Amino acid sequence: MDASRLRAYLLTLPHVVETMQWGANLVFWVGDEAIGGKMFALINLDDPAAHNRQLILSYSAGPTRYPELLELEGLIPAPYMARINWVAAERWDIFTTAEWQRELRAACAITLAKLPKRVLATLALPAAQQKRLVAARRKLLAAARRKLLAAKAKP
Repeated sequence: MDASRLRAYLLTLPHVVETMQWGANLVFWVGDEAIGGKMFALINLDDPAAHNRQLILSYSAGPTRYPELLELEGLIPAPYMARINWVAAERWDIFTTAEWQRELRAACAITLAKLPKRVLATLALPAAQQKRLVAARRKLLAAARRKLLAAKAKP
């Protein structure tokens, strides 16, 4: 398994959207962030040679599976996210391709189950209507950010 193959797989899951955040990190969401979606996985694309310790992938494991996964060599509590039962992988060979797919499909399902009803209702809409809602929400959020920045810039 590698980042590009895993990315291709994740984008086949229902309601999954990706963003690039926090440097070179691909963040995968169940539902778009603009409508209240939640992230369930993060692939670190930074060059491993640039760091002493490189975590390649972090994902939601859920409270039941979290302690079991931490017993595996190469999986550790995810920095900043361990409190919500996320694990981080140090290398790709921890699981086979099928096992990685199972783990991340489960992470997506765990996150989907936690979404608020209003977000689930939005995800149940036809794709074209969802797309319009996301675009409108992003426009609204951008306007709010500009207004906030303008207010901070005033003396």
